[in-house]
Amino acid sequence: MKNIWIVSLLATFIILVDQFTKGIIQAKFALGESIKVIDGFFSFTYVRNAGAAFGMAANYNELWRLLLLKIGPVIVVFILIYLIYTHRNKSLWICVSYGLITSGAIGNLIDRFSMDYVVDFLDFYIGSSHFPAFNVADSVINIGVAMILIEELILKKNDKKTKIKEV
Repeated sequence: MKNIWIVSLLATFIILVDQFTKGIIQAKFALGESIKVIDGFFSFTYVRNAGAAFGMAANYNELWRLLLLKIGPVIVVFILIYLIYTHRNKSLWICVSYGLITSGAIGNLIDRFSMDYVVDFLDFYIGSSHFPAFNVADSVINIGVAMILIEELILKKNDKKTKIKEV
């Protein structure tokens, strides 16, 4: 149960930070306003994303947007909570990775259900080439996915090598 408490506290903290940072951006910035932090590389820019990652599905009809951007992620959150529960006594690493993805999804779902769009504001670019703006929730989702990949590709591979040497 210790892993569940750790993941729950971490997820709560992430959701609060995500919502707090989005609230600051909405309160202090006009839509589209940008403030350079590192000239030629990084700005805070207030963007509304009505779609998924990179704005995908933003122009879909309302039924598809409901299914893909609200109902689908809610189902995924419940699956992730189940996975956290089933791994609670096995691996803190994997529980944290699922927790990061869950907290990011919840942070963005709060936006989708309350405003029908997600607030993005982290804007990285080089010259006039911009990576799509994103937020704290998006960041932790990507970190969680990276942790799962590390687990699957590196840690389990090393685990197999250790077992082979023991035989």
